[in-house]
Amino acid sequence: MDSDGMMANLYHNLKQIVMKKCVYLIGALMLTTQLFSQTNVESKNQKEMKLNAGIITSKIKETKEFYQNNLGFGVTFENEFYLLMHTPDRSAQLSFLLPNHPSQQPLFQSEFNGSGMYLTIEVDDVDTLYESLLEKGVDIQIALRDEPWGDRHFAIQDPNGIGIDLVKYSAPK
Repeated sequence: MDSDGMMANLYHNLKQIVMKKCVYLIGALMLTTQLFSQTNVESKNQKEMKLNAGIITSKIKETKEFYQNNLGFGVTFENEFYLLMHTPDRSAQLSFLLPNHPSQQPLFQSEFNGSGMYLTIEVDDVDTLYESLLEKGVDIQIALRDEPWGDRHFAIQDPNGIGIDLVKYSAPK
């Protein structure tokens, strides 16, 4: 075999090696793209989640009055055993269910025992809300204060014993 034939043979073999590596690389890229696209789909689905916390309580009437009169919540839906309320801007919801209702499964029968739960509600003007609640005679559990991490907040408690932290988030000074 002359030198031109050897060069052609070498070129052909090199071309096959490079092509195989390209095929492997493309396959790896496709697999990686597929894995990342599945992760992105899961993330997109999670972004679409909507949280509605529910409290099982026999104090639905008092609870409704408390959230409406003190925090400006509205009623989204209500029947004889269930109350769904929303924040003034409708960005979040909170539900209340009578205990031991026959329409509900055992998991949703027991009444909340009044401890171990709190809500945080971010507000635009925590000072004005604080003054308003003081004027209404709402029992303030934690007085208005500034935290070292930047939050300005105070806390109240609903008729079910749920602590409500009302906060204006801001950067630390």
